[in-house]
Amino acid sequence: MKLNLTRPLVVFDLETTGLDIVRDRIFQLSYIKVYPDGKEERENIFVNPGKEIPQEVVELTGTSNADVADKPTFKALAPELADKFANCDFAGFNSNHFDLPMLAEEFYRAGINYDFSQCRLIDAQTIFHKMERRNLAAAYKFYCGRKMEDDFDAHRADQDTEATYRVLMGELDMYAPGKQEEEERQLENDMDVLAQFSKQNDNVDFAGRVVWKEMKDANGQPMLDADGKPMKQEVFNFGKYKGVPVEEALRRDPGYYNWMLTSDFTSDTKQVLTRIKMRDLRRGQGC
Repeated sequence: MKLNLTRPLVVFDLETTGLDIVRDRIFQLSYIKVYPDGKEERENIFVNPGKEIPQEVVELTGTSNADVADKPTFKALAPELADKFANCDFAGFNSNHFDLPMLAEEFYRAGINYDFSQCRLIDAQTIFHKMERRNLAAAYKFYCGRKMEDDFDAHRADQDTEATYRVLMGELDMYAPGKQEEEERQLENDMDVLAQFSKQNDNVDFAGRVVWKEMKDANGQPMLDADGKPMKQEVFNFGKYKGVPVEEALRRDPGYYNWMLTSDFTSDTKQVLTRIKMRDLRRGQGC
């Protein structure tokens, strides 16, 4: 099935030195950039992570420290990648939970504030889990009719990217309106619909430290905007201010902002916090 695109979609996968968004680094990035006219561009990039790849990761991926020793750093690649990814949507497998936060963190460290909030983020794993609740290998067999190990080497970003792309197209084919009788098992070939369906949490930042919460009036009724949709505001999702609107908490306790900026939170969380704080300041100044 051809994807119904209004702008390019980047289907991607990462291999990293570990699973810590803040401390670990990318050493392989593979992507397929699919254009609305059907054209596809593929890139498989190895990156010098600037730190040792643990032996267990070497054994898992087949990529050694020697393999990436002479490769460019992410910082060196970041400007070109940001340019190639401009005005794109993104799709991956477990990408909303791990790959996108990791990619965003690497961009921040490279001095590039790539705003993923303007992108539609489609997670083939979330779609799969909500529909079938299995892993990538099972998804490939289920949607593509073949065993993944017969077609690909395991734990290679370029191979997993190809499999993810085929799974996503298989999902759209299987759940196309008209092929499923139950309405809840129908999925439109539309990037807005897929991005909304891929959401597991209504997070403001990737880490989920700040989330969206519906606003209520004095009677406890949802407040609606001019289009009749529920109004939402950012609230903290952890710590002593859990459930409290971010703007209110920062006004009440200005030191909390400084504490978060100097603590071990992701750069994405700090950027979100700063945007909210600056917006509140502009409002206070009548801007």
